[in-house]
Amino acid sequence: MTTPVCTSASTVAVFPTFSSYVRARGPVLLRTARSLSTNPNDAEDLLQTALTKTFVAWDRIEDHRALDGYVRRALINTRTSQWRKRKVDEFAVDEMPEPDPLPAPDPAELQGLRDAMWRAVMRLPARQRAMVVLRYYEDLSEAQTAEVMEVSIGTVKSAVSRALAKLREDPELAMISA
Repeated sequence: MTTPVCTSASTVAVFPTFSSYVRARGPVLLRTARSLSTNPNDAEDLLQTALTKTFVAWDRIEDHRALDGYVRRALINTRTSQWRKRKVDEFAVDEMPEPDPLPAPDPAELQGLRDAMWRAVMRLPARQRAMVVLRYYEDLSEAQTAEVMEVSIGTVKSAVSRALAKLREDPELAMISA
């Protein structure tokens, strides 16, 4: 089937396929897209989107003499949708809103904190120490810890809770965190 398209008031061109239509009318449609967008690259994207919509509807368009009008309407509708969806991500301000980056922690201080924490854990009673190591250093669940220690889950919960309370009150850790 051929597709007649009105190219001027007096002549009619016939386009048998969508691709022949785009080859013949592409430059004219691109000029229309450029009039809708300030950026030439955005205009090309806009035309591509409108042509994609036209291709999808190609078989449903009854009057192929009005294809230019259909594509122009798709250009305008697409541009309007883009305009409505746009987000304003940048605002002009006198000062930069980003906070100053935090300095990277000193590796020596981190190692000192790890050593102090390990010394505090070593001061816990053996059973509490074992449960804290299994729960937090080995990253086992309460059920897994209970299974390894051969105790109930409630015992693990209470022993770990008491151990953490002792660690919070440890004087060496209190000096470091202050």
